[in-house]
Amino acid sequence: MRAPSRLLVWSIAAALALPALACRSRADDREDARTAARPSSAAVPPQASIAAAPVPAAPADARPRIVVLGDSLTAGLGLPIAAAYPSLLQQRLKAGGLDLEVVNAGVSGDTSAGGLARLDWALQGDVRVLIVALGGNDALRGLPADQLQQNLSEIIERAQSKGIAVILAGMEAPPNYGRDYIVAFHKVYPALAKQYHLAFVPFLLQGVAGAERLNQRDGIHPTAEGARIVADNVWTVLKPIAEAEARGRHGS
Repeated sequence: MRAPSRLLVWSIAAALALPALACRSRADDREDARTAARPSSAAVPPQASIAAAPVPAAPADARPRIVVLGDSLTAGLGLPIAAAYPSLLQQRLKAGGLDLEVVNAGVSGDTSAGGLARLDWALQGDVRVLIVALGGNDALRGLPADQLQQNLSEIIERAQSKGIAVILAGMEAPPNYGRDYIVAFHKVYPALAKQYHLAFVPFLLQGVAGAERLNQRDGIHPTAEGARIVADNVWTVLKPIAEAEARGRHGS
């Protein structure tokens, strides 16, 4: 099976990033935890312990929520809160008159298993849409593709059982585990999208991976400009769903 061209782009980016990733210290990991995803798109004081911050329970009149469940790419590692792509999605919703709250449930270093473990926490409140953007760390760790598929399947099924619309964002594997793994990993996302009838972003980092000017010095995390492109990728799929949710809320 011939891999898609975007797979080659991500493979190049990952190959450049892996040496930097290997040099990350435990202090870096602790910093990731401190700068992990905020519980919502609203600003959080820099001194706050982000990893420990719970998503607040929603009052009866709270806005419906769009939750973005992801890793450091979603958390916006290395960027101001307002520059992370979930915050950019919030701006677009506001500009379109769509009264929905975006909750940034991205945690740096998280895997699909980690996302599954904190799913109940992430789905607090009146959640209408769940964007699942996990898998990058699974790939870097060489997690078997069937385990990735199992974890994502459970996330999707649990969300759908609550009547939540799910958007799945695809990710690609780096080249160091070989072509068989790359292809198996790639197949997980479209297969799940088809199986569960999901709205689908084929590759979260389309147009960003491998572009030096769009990535930070680590070669992994997008710059502010790169995050805007990631927001474009997600917004294309999210917009019609958000509009439908807003129409349904107002009964029009």
